[in-house]
Amino acid sequence: MSNTARFKGTEVSLSGTFPSVGDTVKDFTVVGADLSEIKLSSLKGKKIILNTFPSIDTPVCALQLKQFSQMAAGNDNVVLVFVSQDLPFAFGRFCAAEGIENALTTSDFRYGEAAESLGVLIKSSVVSGLLARSVLVLDEEQNVIHSELVAEITEEPDYKAALAAI
Repeated sequence: MSNTARFKGTEVSLSGTFPSVGDTVKDFTVVGADLSEIKLSSLKGKKIILNTFPSIDTPVCALQLKQFSQMAAGNDNVVLVFVSQDLPFAFGRFCAAEGIENALTTSDFRYGEAAESLGVLIKSSVVSGLLARSVLVLDEEQNVIHSELVAEITEEPDYKAALAAI
């Protein structure tokens, strides 16, 4: 089964199947800002707000990272995870410039496992190869308790709904 979203109004197909509430997210490995490998399973025991988006170098993606960072500040039981195909250096530059310290920024460039596990790889568009915009909230056992595949990739997610799931 294939997912779809829109990019600037044009339907795009996505790989795989996006997780629904009640699903358990399949483990994956991404690359951290320091080039270390991070397994999703290493974050068990805390709630996770898992974000995917096309690129930190676009205004909506930057806003998404900043908004969640501000809204979740001070909540020690929540890990903010951001995944894109950006190189880790881009995330490092962005977070340093914005003073963001409570976000785990990761890249799927090396293995593509997050895109596969989450079904968010854009397959048919001028932005093919990038990740669609989505937000999943996972409980401490990495079961999905909130699921949003943003219908229009160029628009923001529903921040309040994601945070209400926490």
